[in-house]
Amino acid sequence: MVALVNHISKNGGYYMKKNSYEIIADYFIGFANETGSLITNLKLQKLVYYAQAWSLGLNNNELFSEEFEAWVHGPVLRDLYNKYRTNKWNPINKDVKLSEVKKQLNEDNLKLLQEVADTYFELDAYKLEKLTHNEEPWIEARSNLAENEPCANKISNLTMRRYYHSIATAQ
Repeated sequence: MVALVNHISKNGGYYMKKNSYEIIADYFIGFANETGSLITNLKLQKLVYYAQAWSLGLNNNELFSEEFEAWVHGPVLRDLYNKYRTNKWNPINKDVKLSEVKKQLNEDNLKLLQEVADTYFELDAYKLEKLTHNEEPWIEARSNLAENEPCANKISNLTMRRYYHSIATAQ
């Protein structure tokens, strides 16, 4: 089981443990297993991205410290990609129990992850990719590159925070 990183960060007057990206990924893999759904590396990348993005936008808090890169198919955590790269476009087959993952997350993070799953999980990987391609953080990180041009530029957490906060406050 993936352990929480013992790093404490200040968030809005209280302290929250910062998670590893792996526990966030395991949440979505466990969710897929529990609902009998399939999840590919591409879809997993986008769900983990939206979890981080909305945590920044709503709570001004990083779920984990790793940064996304603006790849051709949208935001990617390189280490997470490498972990499942042998799957290619096939579903991830990993025995993860959602109930076990939930024990490792605090209540606020569980609520956020559930909201991300409720909002984005039913969308296929291609639709999630297209959503990210139309959003400022990915567009800004890629600058003037063609959509199909390889890129490893970092997606700014500050831009993610600002962009998703603006969406949240506009509603």
